[in-house]
Amino acid sequence: LPACRDSRLFIKDLHFDDVAVRIYLPKVPSASKRRGVIFFHGGCGMFGSIRSYERICRYIARKSDSVVVSVGYGLSPEFKYPTQTLDCLTATVHFLKTAEKYGVDPGRIIACGDSAGGTFAAAVCQELVNRRDIPKIRAQVLIYPFLQALDFNLPSHQKNAFVGFLSQEHVVRFLLKYLNKDCSLKEAVLAGSHVPESMNLKYRKWVNPDLIPEIFKVGYKPPLPTSFLPQVHEETKELFGTRLSPLLAEDAVVCRLPETCIITCQHDVLRDDGLLFKKRLEDNNVKVTWYHIDEGFH
Repeated sequence: LPACRDSRLFIKDLHFDDVAVRIYLPKVPSASKRRGVIFFHGGCGMFGSIRSYERICRYIARKSDSVVVSVGYGLSPEFKYPTQTLDCLTATVHFLKTAEKYGVDPGRIIACGDSAGGTFAAAVCQELVNRRDIPKIRAQVLIYPFLQALDFNLPSHQKNAFVGFLSQEHVVRFLLKYLNKDCSLKEAVLAGSHVPESMNLKYRKWVNPDLIPEIFKVGYKPPLPTSFLPQVHEETKELFGTRLSPLLAEDAVVCRLPETCIITCQHDVLRDDGLLFKKRLEDNNVKVTWYHIDEGFH
């Protein structure tokens, strides 16, 4: 939908340091500064737009009486990775610096996103933990986020491998297309051949089916061992960076992240990414609110 009139909201298309945004401001005057939401849409970094998330952002602005900024980051392949994360970061920093101009309390701004937008929200919050020149993000809201590219055989990947809309195979194919990689690497990445044993050993304390609650592991079968393929690893090194795999960030970063809300869905290949990140945050004494939708799909 294009920006159009809303009886309860002022809606404007702007640019925050050259990044396109659409801002939704409640019309009713507020006695105090409002909360702010910076929203990153989903779509694997290749699909989606401000326009396609118009209804959702209006709804959030009205229901929460908050000022919502929807970010129109550049899409792959026209804009190469990591433009998407950098655009989200640029828009967030601009909003934190100029919040009062829009009637927003800079200390009450949350970062929110769904699917790949959840990846961007998590990555932005991690990149901001060391910033002293701007206000802190108050919280992050991650709606069925993609958080790691190490293991595509977790219980939720197996159980929901062929669920419509986002299958196990689609996740890896979209990921490779997003990074402008050859999709013929898909089978090797699905099998885990892109991960050297040293990396598996390093990260098994964070990415491991043993960390998933038993209730979510019904029918799970450990995958057969696969041989490591150095050439595939070399081609896909970006998968292990924290901009794509925020779950792999070090504890020194995770312990400084803001209060977090994670939403997971039962019939979603990415469910276990959210469950594993929830545990990591809790292990680092970050307050987490978790909402699980039993009959939910990605």
